Amino acid sequence: MKRLLPFVFLLAACTTAPEPVEESVKPGINESFLDPELDVDEFVKRFEVESREIYVERDAIADVVGLLPGQEMADVGAGTGLFLERFAKDVGPDGKVYAVDIAEPMIEHMRARADDLGLSQVVPHLCGERSVDLPRRSIDVAFICDTYHHFEYPRSTMGSIHSALRGGGVVILVDFERIPGVTREWLMNHVRAGKEEVIAEMESFDFELLGEVEVDGLEENYVLRFRKR
Repeated sequence: MKRLLPFVFLLAACTTAPEPVEESVKPGINESFLDPELDVDEFVKRFEVESREIYVERDAIADVVGLLPGQEMADVGAGTGLFLERFAKDVGPDGKVYAVDIAEPMIEHMRARADDLGLSQVVPHLCGERSVDLPRRSIDVAFICDTYHHFEYPRSTMGSIHSALRGGGVVILVDFERIPGVTREWLMNHVRAGKEEVIAEMESFDFELLGEVEVDGLEENYVLRFRKR
Protein backbone atom coordinates (compact mmCIF):
# COMPACT_ATOMS: atom_id res chain seq x y z
CA MET A 1 0.00 0.00 0.00
CA LYS A 2 2.87 2.40 0.78
CA ARG A 3 4.09 2.08 -2.80
CA LEU A 4 0.88 3.72 -4.03
CA LEU A 5 1.30 6.91 -2.01
CA PRO A 6 3.55 8.80 -4.49
CA PHE A 7 1.08 8.02 -7.27
CA VAL A 8 -1.84 9.26 -5.17
CA PHE A 9 -0.07 12.54 -4.39
CA LEU A 10 0.89 13.00 -8.04
CA LEU A 11 -2.68 12.37 -9.13
CA ALA A 12 -3.97 14.93 -6.62
CA ALA A 13 -1.50 17.51 -7.88
CA CYS A 14 -2.47 16.92 -11.48
CA THR A 15 -6.20 17.24 -10.79
CA THR A 16 -6.01 20.47 -8.78
CA ALA A 17 -8.31 23.05 -10.35
CA PRO A 18 -6.46 25.92 -12.06
CA GLU A 19 -6.75 29.39 -10.55
CA PRO A 20 -9.72 31.19 -12.14
CA VAL A 21 -8.96 33.91 -14.68
CA GLU A 22 -9.22 37.34 -13.06
CA GLU A 23 -12.16 39.42 -14.22
CA SER A 24 -11.83 43.12 -15.03
CA VAL A 25 -12.45 45.37 -12.03
CA LYS A 26 -13.42 48.28 -14.30
CA PRO A 27 -14.20 47.23 -17.87
CA GLY A 28 -13.39 49.74 -20.57
CA ILE A 29 -11.25 52.12 -18.52
CA ASN A 30 -8.32 51.67 -20.92
CA GLU A 31 -10.30 51.69 -24.14
CA SER A 32 -8.90 55.03 -25.32
CA PHE A 33 -5.31 53.93 -24.65
CA LEU A 34 -5.74 50.82 -26.78
CA ASP A 35 -6.78 52.88 -29.80
CA PRO A 36 -3.99 52.57 -32.40
CA GLU A 37 -4.88 56.11 -33.57
CA LEU A 38 -4.38 57.57 -30.10
CA ASP A 39 -3.30 61.23 -30.30
CA VAL A 40 -0.25 61.43 -28.04
CA ASP A 41 0.02 65.19 -28.44
CA GLU A 42 -3.37 65.62 -26.79
CA PHE A 43 -2.17 63.59 -23.80
CA VAL A 44 1.00 65.65 -23.56
CA LYS A 45 -1.23 68.74 -23.28
CA ARG A 46 -3.26 67.00 -20.53
CA PHE A 47 -0.43 65.37 -18.57
CA GLU A 48 2.44 67.85 -18.85
CA VAL A 49 0.74 71.03 -17.74
CA GLU A 50 1.04 73.31 -14.72
CA SER A 51 -2.53 72.55 -13.62
CA ARG A 52 -1.55 68.93 -12.91
CA GLU A 53 0.12 68.58 -9.53
CA ILE A 54 2.04 65.46 -10.57
CA TYR A 55 3.73 67.55 -13.28
CA VAL A 56 4.45 70.45 -10.94
CA GLU A 57 5.89 68.21 -8.21
CA ARG A 58 7.63 65.71 -10.51
CA ASP A 59 11.09 66.34 -9.06
CA ALA A 60 9.85 65.98 -5.47
CA ILE A 61 8.17 62.71 -6.43
CA ALA A 62 11.35 61.47 -8.13
CA ASP A 63 13.25 62.32 -4.94
CA VAL A 64 10.91 59.98 -3.05
CA VAL A 65 11.60 57.16 -5.51
CA GLY A 66 15.26 57.51 -4.55
CA LEU A 67 16.88 55.70 -7.45
CA LEU A 68 20.59 54.89 -7.22
CA PRO A 69 23.24 54.71 -9.95
CA GLY A 70 23.24 51.34 -11.66
CA GLN A 71 19.73 50.35 -10.57
CA GLU A 72 17.16 48.96 -12.97
CA MET A 73 13.59 50.17 -12.63
CA ALA A 74 10.21 50.13 -14.37
CA ASP A 75 8.01 53.19 -14.84
CA VAL A 76 4.69 51.33 -15.19
CA GLY A 77 2.19 53.35 -17.14
CA ALA A 78 4.89 55.77 -18.21
CA GLY A 79 2.53 57.45 -20.69
CA THR A 80 4.15 60.45 -22.36
CA GLY A 81 7.43 59.89 -20.53
CA LEU A 82 7.15 62.67 -17.97
CA PHE A 83 9.70 61.08 -15.61
CA LEU A 84 12.07 59.53 -18.16
CA GLU A 85 14.77 62.18 -18.14
CA ARG A 86 14.96 62.37 -14.34
CA PHE A 87 14.91 58.60 -13.83
CA ALA A 88 17.57 58.11 -16.51
CA LYS A 89 19.76 60.69 -14.79
CA ASP A 90 19.32 58.99 -11.41
CA VAL A 91 20.22 55.46 -12.56
CA GLY A 92 23.03 56.73 -14.76
CA PRO A 93 24.50 55.13 -17.88
CA ASP A 94 24.93 51.76 -16.16
CA GLY A 95 21.30 51.56 -15.03
CA LYS A 96 18.11 50.88 -16.93
CA VAL A 97 14.67 52.46 -17.10
CA TYR A 98 11.90 50.32 -18.56
CA ALA A 99 9.25 52.76 -19.83
CA VAL A 100 6.23 50.45 -19.68
CA ASP A 101 2.84 51.17 -21.25
CA ILE A 102 -0.09 49.40 -22.93
CA ALA A 103 -0.45 52.08 -25.64
CA GLU A 104 1.79 51.54 -28.66
CA PRO A 105 1.65 55.23 -29.74
CA MET A 106 2.91 56.16 -26.25
CA ILE A 107 5.77 53.69 -26.65
CA GLU A 108 6.78 55.20 -29.98
CA HIS A 109 6.56 58.70 -28.50
CA MET A 110 8.81 57.73 -25.58
CA ARG A 111 11.26 56.02 -27.90
CA ALA A 112 11.58 59.22 -29.93
CA ARG A 113 11.84 61.28 -26.74
CA ALA A 114 14.61 59.07 -25.35
CA ASP A 115 16.48 59.14 -28.67
CA ASP A 116 16.27 62.93 -28.88
CA LEU A 117 17.62 63.28 -25.34
CA GLY A 118 20.29 60.62 -25.80
CA LEU A 119 18.88 58.44 -23.02
CA SER A 120 20.33 55.07 -24.03
CA GLN A 121 19.39 53.56 -20.65
CA VAL A 122 15.67 54.05 -21.38
CA VAL A 123 13.96 50.97 -22.83
CA PRO A 124 10.38 51.62 -24.04
CA HIS A 125 8.43 48.44 -23.36
CA LEU A 126 4.95 47.58 -24.65
CA CYS A 127 3.04 45.41 -22.18
CA GLY A 128 -0.34 43.70 -22.02
CA GLU A 129 -3.38 44.46 -19.89
CA ARG A 130 -2.68 41.64 -17.43
CA SER A 131 1.10 41.74 -17.16
CA VAL A 132 4.03 44.13 -17.41
CA ASP A 133 5.79 41.32 -19.33
CA LEU A 134 9.20 41.96 -17.80
CA PRO A 135 11.75 39.22 -17.10
CA ARG A 136 11.74 37.61 -13.68
CA ARG A 137 13.93 39.42 -11.12
CA SER A 138 14.95 42.09 -13.62
CA ILE A 139 14.19 45.30 -11.67
CA ASP A 140 14.93 46.88 -8.30
CA VAL A 141 12.10 49.43 -8.27
CA ALA A 142 8.63 49.71 -9.81
CA PHE A 143 7.08 53.17 -10.08
CA ILE A 144 3.31 53.36 -10.60
CA CYS A 145 2.07 56.95 -10.90
CA ASP A 146 -1.64 57.69 -11.42
CA THR A 147 -1.85 54.28 -13.09
CA TYR A 148 -2.95 51.76 -10.45
CA HIS A 149 -6.59 52.81 -10.88
CA HIS A 150 -6.17 51.94 -14.58
CA PHE A 151 -5.21 48.33 -13.82
CA GLU A 152 -8.21 46.34 -15.07
CA TYR A 153 -6.62 43.20 -13.64
CA PRO A 154 -4.73 44.39 -10.54
CA ARG A 155 -4.02 40.95 -9.08
CA SER A 156 -2.52 39.70 -12.34
CA THR A 157 -0.63 42.92 -13.08
CA MET A 158 0.81 43.23 -9.60
CA GLY A 159 1.69 39.54 -9.69
CA SER A 160 3.80 40.19 -12.78
CA ILE A 161 5.47 43.15 -11.05
CA HIS A 162 6.13 40.98 -7.98
CA SER A 163 7.83 38.45 -10.25
CA ALA A 164 9.86 41.15 -12.04
CA LEU A 165 11.19 42.63 -8.79
CA ARG A 166 14.35 41.32 -7.23
CA GLY A 167 14.37 40.27 -3.59
CA GLY A 168 13.48 43.21 -1.36
CA GLY A 169 12.42 45.23 -4.41
CA VAL A 170 10.36 48.37 -3.84
CA VAL A 171 7.13 49.72 -5.32
CA ILE A 172 6.39 53.45 -5.22
CA LEU A 173 2.68 53.91 -5.82
CA VAL A 174 1.19 57.35 -6.48
CA ASP A 175 -2.54 57.66 -6.97
CA PHE A 176 -5.57 59.81 -6.38
CA GLU A 177 -7.30 60.20 -3.07
CA ARG A 178 -10.91 59.05 -3.15
CA ILE A 179 -12.68 60.63 -0.19
CA PRO A 180 -16.47 61.08 -0.32
CA GLY A 181 -17.40 64.71 0.23
CA VAL A 182 -13.82 65.87 -0.39
CA THR A 183 -12.67 64.41 -3.72
CA ARG A 184 -14.12 66.11 -6.78
CA GLU A 185 -16.92 64.26 -8.53
CA TRP A 186 -14.98 63.38 -11.71
CA LEU A 187 -12.29 61.60 -9.70
CA MET A 188 -14.88 59.84 -7.52
CA ASN A 189 -16.36 58.35 -10.68
CA HIS A 190 -13.03 57.66 -12.38
CA VAL A 191 -11.03 56.13 -9.51
CA ARG A 192 -12.46 52.85 -8.26
CA ALA A 193 -10.61 52.45 -4.94
CA GLY A 194 -9.54 54.73 -2.12
CA LYS A 195 -6.16 54.61 -0.40
CA GLU A 196 -7.12 52.11 2.32
CA GLU A 197 -8.57 49.72 -0.25
CA VAL A 198 -5.44 50.03 -2.39
CA ILE A 199 -3.28 49.21 0.64
CA ALA A 200 -5.42 46.16 1.44
CA GLU A 201 -5.17 44.96 -2.16
CA MET A 202 -1.41 45.43 -2.30
CA GLU A 203 -0.93 43.51 0.94
CA SER A 204 -3.08 40.69 -0.44
CA PHE A 205 -0.78 40.64 -3.50
CA ASP A 206 2.18 39.91 -1.18
CA PHE A 207 3.58 43.41 -0.79
CA GLU A 208 4.46 44.93 2.58
CA LEU A 209 3.49 48.55 3.26
CA LEU A 210 6.56 50.50 4.36
CA GLY A 211 4.62 53.71 4.83
CA GLU A 212 3.05 56.77 3.28
CA VAL A 213 5.39 59.54 2.15
CA GLU A 214 4.36 63.16 2.43
CA VAL A 215 5.19 65.27 -0.60
CA ASP A 216 4.64 69.01 -0.32
CA GLY A 217 2.33 70.27 -3.05
CA LEU A 218 0.34 67.06 -3.45
CA GLU A 219 -3.28 67.55 -2.45
CA GLU A 220 -5.20 65.18 -4.72
CA ASN A 221 -2.58 62.43 -4.70
CA TYR A 222 -0.92 60.25 -2.07
CA VAL A 223 2.39 58.38 -2.22
CA LEU A 224 2.85 54.88 -0.77
CA ARG A 225 6.00 52.79 -0.49
CA PHE A 226 5.80 48.98 -0.54
CA ARG A 227 8.36 46.19 -0.46
CA LYS A 228 8.12 42.80 -2.12
CA ARG A 229 7.65 40.12 0.53
